[in-house]
Amino acid sequence: MAKITKEAALEYHESGRPGKIEVKPTKAYRTQTDLSLAYSPGVAYPCLEIQEKPDDAYKYTDKGNLVAVISNGTAVLGLGDIGALSGKPVMEGKGLLFKIYGGIDVFDIEVAEKDPEKFCEAVERIAPTFGGINLEDIKAPECFYIEERLKKTLDIPVMHDDQHGTAIISAAGLKNALEVNGKDIKKVRIVVNGAGAAAISCTKLYMAIGAQKENIVMLDSKGVISTERKDLNEQKKFFATSRTDIHTLAEAVVDADVFVGLSKGNVLTQDMVRSMAKDPVIFALANPVPEISYEDAMAARPDVLMSTGRTDYPNQINNVIGFPYIFRGALDVHATAINEEMKLAAVHAIADLAKQPVPDVVNDVYKVNNLKFGRDYFIPKPVDPRLISEVSAAVAQAAIKSGVARKTIEDWEKYKDSLSVLLGQETKLTQKLYATAAAHPQRVVFAEAIHPTMLKAAVQAKSEGICYPILLGNDEVIEKMAKQMDLNLEGIEIVNLRHPREQERRERYARILAEKRQRDGYTFQEANDKMFERNYFGMMMVETGDADAFITGLYTKYSNTIKVVNEVIGIRPEYNHFGTMHIINSPKGTLYIADTLVNENPDTDTLVDIAKLAATAVRFFNEKPVISMISHSNFGSSQSKGAQKVRRAVEQMQELYPDLAIDGEMQINFALDRDAREEQYSFTRLQGKDVNTLVFPNLTSARASYKMLQMLDADVEIIGPIQMGLNKPIHFIDFGASVRDVVNIVAVATIDAYVDKVKTRINNRNNY
Repeated sequence: MAKITKEAALEYHESGRPGKIEVKPTKAYRTQTDLSLAYSPGVAYPCLEIQEKPDDAYKYTDKGNLVAVISNGTAVLGLGDIGALSGKPVMEGKGLLFKIYGGIDVFDIEVAEKDPEKFCEAVERIAPTFGGINLEDIKAPECFYIEERLKKTLDIPVMHDDQHGTAIISAAGLKNALEVNGKDIKKVRIVVNGAGAAAISCTKLYMAIGAQKENIVMLDSKGVISTERKDLNEQKKFFATSRTDIHTLAEAVVDADVFVGLSKGNVLTQDMVRSMAKDPVIFALANPVPEISYEDAMAARPDVLMSTGRTDYPNQINNVIGFPYIFRGALDVHATAINEEMKLAAVHAIADLAKQPVPDVVNDVYKVNNLKFGRDYFIPKPVDPRLISEVSAAVAQAAIKSGVARKTIEDWEKYKDSLSVLLGQETKLTQKLYATAAAHPQRVVFAEAIHPTMLKAAVQAKSEGICYPILLGNDEVIEKMAKQMDLNLEGIEIVNLRHPREQERRERYARILAEKRQRDGYTFQEANDKMFERNYFGMMMVETGDADAFITGLYTKYSNTIKVVNEVIGIRPEYNHFGTMHIINSPKGTLYIADTLVNENPDTDTLVDIAKLAATAVRFFNEKPVISMISHSNFGSSQSKGAQKVRRAVEQMQELYPDLAIDGEMQINFALDRDAREEQYSFTRLQGKDVNTLVFPNLTSARASYKMLQMLDADVEIIGPIQMGLNKPIHFIDFGASVRDVVNIVAVATIDAYVDKVKTRINNRNNY
């Protein structure tokens, strides 16, 4: 992990726009009508509706997606009582985490008030603004009173994350760690070092999942909290032990099964660890310096199951695994509280998620291939994209069952899908692609199966039910790779095209190809030699019906692949060219971009074919094409050769397809801004329509455009390249594509193959 310096941190917070969060409009605001609807006089109508029915605030405002992160700065991280204003960077940071992990809007509010009564009064007065309150960095014992009072006086969820966030995550971790080492939580001895807000809440939650109070020893800065002591507040008295034989941490941990540290660094020694029971569980959660370092704990006891609060060691107890999703679930059912049932639901959902196969995106982030449930992985990673759907849904269900929800959810799968869309993990388009492909899985050949990305994608595509993979490559190498990467190849066919057993098939393919290309000078021997190349062999599998679709591109240069596809598969008779398209999914909608791979400097006739192909492809995705043909010129403003070729292509397309929404040539700003286009060029065929398809004048501009969008906007999802115009479902992927990128193309290829089969059946029936 990179060392964080003071200079780097200050530069990060100061550079560009100061701070880490901002407010953005969610409604149109360009015209006077927009502003009149947003403010006076239009805004009066929702105000009156809310006055009559207060719950309509969730309908007409951001209340249902807005959380206040509130602090008085009395216990800020490891900095202590630094004051409300000084804690603002932390509260902004919490707001950032809410947004990126839960899609939740946040106002950070720093209250300069240490008196609990006055602090509560301030929060109570501003509470109508929010759908939930996240209390943050408030010192104990005041934090206990503040949270309890606000939970009683407010009708929205209130949670002090310093208490309950750590409690929920560590309880899930403890549940799983004890499962790994085969111990019963009802019987284990637990030592908790620390007696602040987090320690008290953690220990109570451990009891809620089965830990026995008589088996728990808690310590504060003065030693073991026992009934002998007279200096205990109410929270500490609850955990006071009657044992008189232990007073220090060293004495308390002897034969203990679990150590939970919520105190300060370097207080647990190696000798103390050695004195613990077999297979001890150590949660050293002081940050940034834990109670004992990971290295020292492992050196003292190789059998230890270890967690820290740090990202650079296994099993990190990180509150971000919990609070965004707990509030997400609570907000989505308009809950009046976050109760014990909801917290326990989060515990079990987080614990259960760690036992499921780990998504490839998580392995990629941590640069490993085989994270799986065990000693080094019993808590989900913060980047796990399934947390929002699994934890939020569990919390929402618990809210409904426990009676604190104002709103119910009927379709839980649909709700989970909407959460994935919310954070851009998936879009409605990709969900639809996957569902359609899974309904009609086809045999898909993966050309470069010895590439780790291709191999993982094939296994993932099979597990998601969207295809029956066929792997091309050396079977021994593939099986060895799969074993190293912990991938299950059961039910997946491997074809070693160079193996002697494939000789008959190579020769059969060669005869077919030689006969097909005999007027191009092909001989049988030349064709037979080509069958030792995976692209020729794989495409012939599709050409002959031995497979339904083919995926290639991670290794092979596009120019070579294009040559092979022209020779083996060929272009559909209704076109003279073929091309590719990339789909851009963004928060603003879906764009289809052509041609992004094949035609470097298309002339007018080629542009016409690309436009026809693009229109067909957009219809393939069940959308009505609205096409803008892009140029540096607007409707004749330039007489350059480049502008003229686009203009002629538009004229031909409009003549051929008078009902097709297509126009140009135009600059991209007018293509994407309907208001500006209609103000300047009201005569266009695109009147009243939003463009969804862009045809670029050359390969450079098309490719540069989608790659620039990909780099500039983290919320943009790119699917492609998707082939247009070939006789068979042959699809390419970009060099450097991720596993998810490949699986997306596999879904498209599967649907392509299925549609091709349906068309063939219909044609055969009509011909009969």
